[in-house]
Amino acid sequence: MTDGWNTDTGEAVYRSRDHVKNMRIKVRIERITSTAALSQHLQQQVLSQQDRPAIELDTLNQQAPAGDNEEELVVSWQEKLFSQYEMDVYQSEAVCQTPLEKQYHTDIKALNRNRGRRNHRIFTYTDHDPYTNCLPFNQLLTQDLVTTAKFTPTFLAERMASIRHRRQADRRTVDSSVPKSKMINWEPTEEFVKRSHVVNSAMQTMHIMADLNPPTKLGQKESECLLVTIRADGNGVVIIKPDFNKDKDPYRIETEGEKKEVWRLTVENVSTAMNVEEKQREHHIYKDLYVRHKEYLNSLVGQEFEMPPPGVLRLLVNGEIVSAKGFEYDNLYIHFFMELPNNWSSLPFQSLSGVTQTCRTKCSGKDDIAHFSFPFSFEAFHRKENESEECLPQWPVLYFKVLSVDSWQRCRLEGYGYLVFPETPGNHTVTCQTWRPIGGTVSELRRFFIGGSPELEDHSYVRVPGTFKGDRLSRFGFRTQSTGSVTFTLYCIQHARAFVDASTLKRRRQTVLDQLGGFSQQGAVYNIMEAFNRARGRMLEARDRLPSDLINTTSQLHNTSTA
Repeated sequence: MTDGWNTDTGEAVYRSRDHVKNMRIKVRIERITSTAALSQHLQQQVLSQQDRPAIELDTLNQQAPAGDNEEELVVSWQEKLFSQYEMDVYQSEAVCQTPLEKQYHTDIKALNRNRGRRNHRIFTYTDHDPYTNCLPFNQLLTQDLVTTAKFTPTFLAERMASIRHRRQADRRTVDSSVPKSKMINWEPTEEFVKRSHVVNSAMQTMHIMADLNPPTKLGQKESECLLVTIRADGNGVVIIKPDFNKDKDPYRIETEGEKKEVWRLTVENVSTAMNVEEKQREHHIYKDLYVRHKEYLNSLVGQEFEMPPPGVLRLLVNGEIVSAKGFEYDNLYIHFFMELPNNWSSLPFQSLSGVTQTCRTKCSGKDDIAHFSFPFSFEAFHRKENESEECLPQWPVLYFKVLSVDSWQRCRLEGYGYLVFPETPGNHTVTCQTWRPIGGTVSELRRFFIGGSPELEDHSYVRVPGTFKGDRLSRFGFRTQSTGSVTFTLYCIQHARAFVDASTLKRRRQTVLDQLGGFSQQGAVYNIMEAFNRARGRMLEARDRLPSDLINTTSQLHNTSTA
């Protein structure tokens, strides 16, 4: 009898769209080491001896009642089945104090007037019973319900054991003991931790129990055995411990005390399945519900979105200065600003510059990296003055310089750099290299001892000065030194009425604003040239494969046709 047991008594989690009240569970318990089994063994021995009197056979043939050795019962969700102990306690109206106990007294009187209760050993505790409320939570998490195996509970189980079982009516969204102006509680009490620091969704619990005492001792509270625990919430999640047997072996239950008996437990799901018509009806109901919910959300959002004026491109950039690495000194910070070219403008209250926090570097491999994670955002508008021009607009530029602070709060320049915002919308990660101007030996000594270094008067000189009007820019004699690099992450959004018009109207000629959605003029020209080079390469390759006589004949025919 020691083999063939199911030892996997962990809980199983199910999710169902149907209401939990439709769940039906069949529980079967069967005693396999009982007095009846001993009687059968003795009866076989007596039958082997023909000289025994018949009265002993009659004595051994006396079987126990049907509900003593086995019982099978189908239990519904939150169905109350009284135990023998409850039948004896709630029989008297004098001991009933609470409304629930008075209701149980009325139900038991109705059962006595009728044919009695349909259960013998198996009974249930619903969500409103004192057993469910007083049962320690760690028993549900750590106790093996149907075996006597002992194991050490986990740290999470020990911490959750002190958390009270929260009810739906006891939920609080705001703690009244903590004022709104003081959102951080530096000295939390134990009750505050239990109430606020652990998320415990409201669940209803039901326990299926069994009284495994001998028939003459039924009704003792100390001998109740927990068979199955069922928990469910309002989201359709059902947790059952232990799981349904299905095709597995039954569970083993061993009673405690002097007479240790072994019982066999089987748990099955006998809920009524839906037929095809009900499934289709439910599918249509859910589909109609989703459509109505979508229409409701659309009515809340509306369809009159803000659109820029015709001929205007709206650019929104949400960026982040991720990190900087490769610089000489520690304690770095970055000063940046945006430059808007011609035909670009921004809102009056829009800030086009900023300074990051001072960040210490951290060694990662061979580089010292300063992780800024500094967010910034700005919004700009481009209006094309001459629609006849087929050139793309100049995009905004972000100029920045990296500085360091020493222990004497002196600032040193670490490098200059710039970033041209991408022409295509979407997510972009860009790494910009930096450099700094250098002077002579005196300048480097001043930088090392007292701080300070040569700086640019015009930051746009990093790329092309804003005052430059010529065709060629000479930087001959300007001494620089490469320093580190700065990494940016950009999320670009382009918004223009031309995008909507291009998707609805089939226009042959598109303006420059129509091509800003990732199809620039330079990209189109580049694609054409690349296709031409590929075709030319295939033509030359096919020509090399032809015989020389055929090539000469083709050349003569070409010359004759030309003449």
